[in-house]
This record gives sequence, C-alpha cells and structure tokens, in this order.
Amino acid sequence: MPSKTFLLFDIDGTLLFSNAIDSRCFADSYEQVFGNAFPTIDWRQYPHVTDHVIFRTVFTQHFERKPTAAERDRFETHYLDQLNTKRLAQPERFREVPGAAHCWQQLAADPRFVLGIATGGWRAPAHVKLRHVGIPIPPHAGYANNMERREDILQAAIDSARAAHDIDRIVYFGDAVWDVTTTQNMGIPLIGIRRKGDTQLMTDLGVSHVFSDYLDQQAIHAAIANSQVVAQVVK
Repeated sequence: MPSKTFLLFDIDGTLLFSNAIDSRCFADSYEQVFGNAFPTIDWRQYPHVTDHVIFRTVFTQHFERKPTAAERDRFETHYLDQLNTKRLAQPERFREVPGAAHCWQQLAADPRFVLGIATGGWRAPAHVKLRHVGIPIPPHAGYANNMERREDILQAAIDSARAAHDIDRIVYFGDAVWDVTTTQNMGIPLIGIRRKGDTQLMTDLGVSHVFSDYLDQQAIHAAIANSQVVAQVVK
C-alpha cells in the first residue's frame, strides 16, 4: 500500500463559523447549571484552549475543587442542548466556511489522502457542528474529552490514522494562534484558514499558505504539497 498524507482539520473557524454563538452557549450553560458568572470567553486567558481545561479552570476557581465526572457530564448535556436549540433557531449562525464540505468530499475521495479532525472541543458538540454543515464524522479524530493540551488531541488523531494507514506526512488546517504554536511544537506543516479574510494575521506569524475559504481547490492542493512547519517563534 502506498503511503498517504494525513490531512487533519480543526473545526471552529476552520470548517465552520460558529465561534461567537458557541462561546456564548458555553458561558450561558455554565451560569445556568452552576449559578456563577462565567469570567470570560476570551479563550486566550486559559492555560489551554480546550473545553476540558476551560470548564475545569472556571469550576475550580468558583468551587475550589475539580469537578466530578457527573458535574462535567451535567454541564456538557446542558451545553449540547443549548447548541442544538440555537442551531435550529438560528441556522445562519452555524455556517460552513465556503467550500469546506465540497472540498472535504473531494479530498476524501483522493487515494493519496486520509482525513481527520483534531479539535479543542468535546466530541458530542463537535459532531453536532460537523453534521450541520454536511461533513461526515471521520474515523480518525482527537477531541478534548479528558485531554488538556492540544498537542495531545492532535496526537490521538495521528495515532489512530497511523494504526490504519501508512502515513508519511501530516498537514494541519487551523485558524488560530494556538494552532500555529501547537503545530510548531509538533513539527507539523500548517495551512491557515481565516474566515474574515484577515489572512495577514497568520501570514505575519509565519504561516506560508493562508485562505479565507476552500473554493480554489487547485490552490488548496498546492498548499498541501508545499506547506511548511512555521519556523519563526510565536509569542
């Protein structure tokens, strides 16, 4: 069997636009379940940008102990209900990055590639979002369930893909500064996605290929072939 390239995608801001309402659902759910004000939805203020760490950090600040598994499950259930309610009431606020679903289908059909997901979100909410924009749930994925670092989340997806395929290269698609630092730490080439078209933000961080959509598939293929690990130090 010939070796393949593993294409690994973030979800929020990379495959679909839902960050604003998703963040608000997360904060509102916490306040409704536990009765305390959520401190900030500026995810850069947390030790790691994953649902697991964000929830545990806020809960520990308020209650001076770590949450139990039952408390975490109760919060996630409420959060998932909120996401589904908002998704059905305001579907326009859960939109795919233009061309994302079609590009996914085309790449998945190409025998040179294996596709996967690595997200700082929990598994169940991630599946809701992917299904909403018509992207199938891939067998190789990493989620924030009981994982703190984004490096561990990516590695879980990579290990899954390598167990089933001969993988000789990995390329990650991401939209945020923490995607730059994570892939840099792991020595993985990064393709940047910036939904607002502010591609200069990632270019300034040293990302060689940055897009605001997936409509130019020829350019996407060229980026996959030529993308590099970010070389400059990101602070």
